Order: sequence, then structure tokens, then C-alpha cells
Amino acid sequence: MPAFAIAGLILLAILAVGQIALAAGAPLGRFAWGGQHDVLPRNLRIGSVVAVPIYAVFALFLLSKAGLVSIIGEPLLTIGMWVIVIYLVLSSVLNLLSRSKFERSVMTPVALVMGAVFLVVTLTA
Repeated sequence: MPAFAIAGLILLAILAVGQIALAAGAPLGRFAWGGQHDVLPRNLRIGSVVAVPIYAVFALFLLSKAGLVSIIGEPLLTIGMWVIVIYLVLSSVLNLLSRSKFERSVMTPVALVMGAVFLVVTLTA
């Protein structure tokens, strides 16, 4: 179980770095937010900034559910984990439906793996 949590943390860190790069103007927009812009416009850059603390909250839930830290208690922990699993499944579907082939080919599998990680940790912890 801790291995799944660590894998999830690594993926969340990679996603956070990617969002920071997008917010800073890196030409990676084809992988995110529908893939319509190489460099994100201001409103999507703000969205990328907002995504980073959300990923941090996901990480806290993952660490807590895996028993690596004791920050979030029950029943909020289990409810939150299921909400995150559902969010990641929906994210997978939306990425799969993206017009951007880059977003479909990269972010769909990432969201699916993240969903699987959160599901395994939720069910086995």
C-alpha cells in the first residue's frame, strides 16, 4: 500500500510541476485545458495556479488514507477519497474526449493511473 501512495505522490508532484510551468507561460498548453492553446491565456493560467493546492490536498488525503500521516480523520477521509476517485474517473473521460491528441494520449492514461492508485488505496486501507 505505501508503494501505491508513493507512486500517487510522484504523479501528483509531476502534475503540479506541469501546472506551475503552464502558469508561468511554458508552451505546454496542448497537454492541458482542452489543448487549444500552446501558451495558456490568463484565465487558464489562473486555473493552473489553482490546481496546485488542489493536488496538495489530494496528496494529504492519499498520505492519510495510506496511514503514512495522520492529518485527516474519518469519516471525512473515506468520503474525500471516494470524491477524488470519482473526480479522477471523470477527468479520464474528459481527457479522452479532448480534441487535443496530446491531451488524449498523455493525460488520459495519467488520470486513469491516478484513479487506480486512489481506488486501490481507498479499498485496501
